[in-house]
Amino acid sequence: MGRAFEYRKAAKEKRWGKMSRIFPKLGKAITMAAKEGGGDPAMNAALRTAIANAKGQNMPKDNIDAAIKRATAKDASDYTEINYEGKGPHGVLVFVECATDNTTRTVANVRMHFNKFDCGLVPTGSLEFMFNRKAVFEIDKTDKMDVEEMELELIDAGLEEIIADEETIYIHGDFTSFGKLASAIEAMGIEVVKASLERFPTTEVEFSDDQMVDIEKLIDRLEDDDDVQAVYTNIA
Repeated sequence: MGRAFEYRKAAKEKRWGKMSRIFPKLGKAITMAAKEGGGDPAMNAALRTAIANAKGQNMPKDNIDAAIKRATAKDASDYTEINYEGKGPHGVLVFVECATDNTTRTVANVRMHFNKFDCGLVPTGSLEFMFNRKAVFEIDKTDKMDVEEMELELIDAGLEEIIADEETIYIHGDFTSFGKLASAIEAMGIEVVKASLERFPTTEVEFSDDQMVDIEKLIDRLEDDDDVQAVYTNIA
């Protein structure tokens, strides 16, 4: 499957494995989806996806319900989705997705994280073309699943690639096919562990182990920020 896939998988497991930081981010995603499309998962596909992601990370039901209720509270925060782009240590490209109720605070914090490493942000849109946005679905693999048959079933829904290891099946498609793929997977009776829109670099760069130490310090600082929802790089 290649080093790039293995790195992305390891990085994702590391990121999603830290419950103290991920539960608030999952809750924010649920609140935003409920506020945008209503609190009934049956009528709100984005909310169903957010809830499925939260359950996939063992988020307690009480936390999920509380996140939905926050969307209808009188003093509910209005979150804005905003992206920041920058160049990190050793020239690594960094794309940062945020959800915030205070953009002034968020940009100041993100800039501070980059400045910590004598790096900085670049104008919005500078790196957009260097990342492809993909719909990504993760499914627990079982002995009954036929990956080739699944691939044939999902091609018409916008499938671009299926990657399978011993435990997980990863389904990739263009971000515009997210809804079609989600519906097609649901129609097949398959439960999705996690569904998301992710960014993949068009060109990957290899860094030495010493360089990776500096890069990972920046990534950790960014991911520890409450306003940051996801961080993407061009690391190979």
